[in-house]
Amino acid sequence: MIGKLLKKLMGTGKKKKPATRKKPVRTKPKTAAKKKPASPKKPAGKKKGGDEIGTVVAFFRIPVVAVIRLKQGTLKTGDRIWIKGHTTDFQHSIASMQINHRPVPEIRKGDEAGIKVSARARIGDRVYRITA
Repeated sequence: MIGKLLKKLMGTGKKKKPATRKKPVRTKPKTAAKKKPASPKKPAGKKKGGDEIGTVVAFFRIPVVAVIRLKQGTLKTGDRIWIKGHTTDFQHSIASMQINHRPVPEIRKGDEAGIKVSARARIGDRVYRITA
C-alpha cells in the first residue's frame, strides 16, 4: 500500500494515453462541387503585343547587365524588349549588346548576350520583343 502511494506521488506508475477527439458525425451527404467552364487558352509566347523570344540566364548587379538566351528569332540594337518575371516587370530599349565582351549589332536563336538594362532582372525571367 505504501508502495502504491509512493508510485502515485512520484508519478512512476502507468501513464494514461491522451484522450483522442472523436470526429463529428456528418448529417448531410457531401454535394459535388460545380466545375467551372474551361477558359480558352492563350497562344503560347504572346503577351501584350509582344513575342516571347528568350529568358534571362544571369544577372550582374554592379554593371546592371542581364544575360539573355534567345529561344527564337533575332534581336537587334534599338529593339524594345519587355522583361517579365515573378517580381520583375519593365520595358527597355536595347542600347548595346555584347558577346564575350565584344559589342555585337544583332544576336540570333541560341545566342547568349549581355544587355545593359535599366532595372534588376532575375534568372528565369521571360523576355518579350515589343511590337508596335
